[in-house]
Amino acid sequence: MKIHKPLLALAAISGVALTMVTLQAQDDEPPEMGVFITSVGLGDGGNLGGLEGADAHCQQLAANAGLGHRSWHAYLSTQGPDAVNARDRIGEGPWANANGLVMATSVDNLHFDNSNFNWTFMLDENGNQFASRIDGDPDFTEHDVLTGTQIDGTAFTDGSDMTCSNWTSNDEGAPGCSTALRSIKAL
Repeated sequence: MKIHKPLLALAAISGVALTMVTLQAQDDEPPEMGVFITSVGLGDGGNLGGLEGADAHCQQLAANAGLGHRSWHAYLSTQGPDAVNARDRIGEGPWANANGLVMATSVDNLHFDNSNFNWTFMLDENGNQFASRIDGDPDFTEHDVLTGTQIDGTAFTDGSDMTCSNWTSNDEGAPGCSTALRSIKAL
């Protein structure tokens, strides 16, 4: 029996207002990429080094893909007295994938059913699509996205740890919030 561990993929979203993609493509060029799912994790489970470590990982992957001139933030929430909502870390939008497809036009559009955030359009920083159980991938459990974030982009407040101890623990006893990439609407 093969046991699969979920891959901790981060959604990285560019939050720099001056370099955000625009819906009006100039000279028929697609808008610049503003969102991706990380192609590789840090290799330490849910221990991402907190928000700072997760952001640095996203920034490095973006730089390797030629997008280091933008500021990238992991789409993660934290919990507790100083909780951070993922929706408050990502700028105002719009966001496009590596193919220039606008994924969402605003923060509110991002968090509800009128965005293009689903497994079909979510690409990594290199423009590669993730496999899904929808397309027959037998290892679909390796493509979950952990964000510690509710559908509206806010942190969980019920007292249960949904963030692997605010992204500092790889302990199997530290739960996270897992959402299958095939059905994700809010990263």
